[in-house]
Amino acid sequence: MVTDNMQPAFVEPNSAPAQPELLVSAVLHLMSHYTANNQQGSQSCVKLASVIERHLKALADLPNLAPVLRATCQQLSEQWATVVERTMPQPEKFNFFSRIVSGARSA
Repeated sequence: MVTDNMQPAFVEPNSAPAQPELLVSAVLHLMSHYTANNQQGSQSCVKLASVIERHLKALADLPNLAPVLRATCQQLSEQWATVVERTMPQPEKFNFFSRIVSGARSA
């Protein structure tokens, strides 16, 4: 996956506080990979979209970030959360008849 090849500069050593510039750089990098994957006709990667959403949420939660940037990151985080929810496979719903039929086969 794309995130396996991330440069060490994006990883926080020893749980050090995140630097906004690195988070912005990382999320832009991830977004470009997500866009490139979609343009090649492959299925969208739910995990990648989820990582993008988490990065944007982390940026929105930084108290020292400019208010306009925090608000933008919050809005984008919500939009990416919608992408993740929409892309997640829906659990299969069985109606009463299909449960009876599948139960009869296993017996």
